[in-house]
Amino acid sequence: MVLTLEDVACILISVLVGSLLGAEREYRDKAAGFRTMIFICLGSTLFTMFSIKIGGPQDPARIAAQIVTGVGFLGAGAILRDAGRVVGLTTAATIWLAAALGLGIGGGHTILVLVATGIILIVLWGFPPLEHWIDRLRQTQTYQVVAIFSPETLTELEKAFTESGLTLTSHKCIKSGTDVIVTRGTSGSPAKHERLLQQLLAMPTVKEIRY
Repeated sequence: MVLTLEDVACILISVLVGSLLGAEREYRDKAAGFRTMIFICLGSTLFTMFSIKIGGPQDPARIAAQIVTGVGFLGAGAILRDAGRVVGLTTAATIWLAAALGLGIGGGHTILVLVATGIILIVLWGFPPLEHWIDRLRQTQTYQVVAIFSPETLTELEKAFTESGLTLTSHKCIKSGTDVIVTRGTSGSPAKHERLLQQLLAMPTVKEIRY
């Protein structure tokens, strides 16, 4: 097996591509950072190059085909559950993409890989503000209202929630002594949440609001 200038170029390009993806993950303080992305991209490149050199023209994808399976384990390790939320999906997807880019570099599709890298970087750097804006358009909130128990209070609370314009996702009502605890899951725009909160605070029978 002879080392060629093309092989060296593939290795250097792989390190460059992996470092660009890793720099973004490192900046955001994610688990799979700078060195990890370089190793994943470079490893995929080397596996693909070895597959072509060892497998020959009859079976060039024999080793490279296993990259997808191997990277799946790495990606699964980056996905965690934290306080009821699933985190690490973007990092896992980036790991998957780094491996795909490395495979493309090893297969000689450098131009395609560089174009794809540019698009991926635009998504990673430019889309978070857009994602945050979209999230703010529909905010999920659970309200727990403690109020003096009476049929009129329950009617008034129910009216406030139903007329708020928010989507109601859950409902729970518990009587505790002379009080009633109403828990409602809601979803909607921040402006609607603010109006509902102000309306609840204006009710004389409401003692406490947790959200």
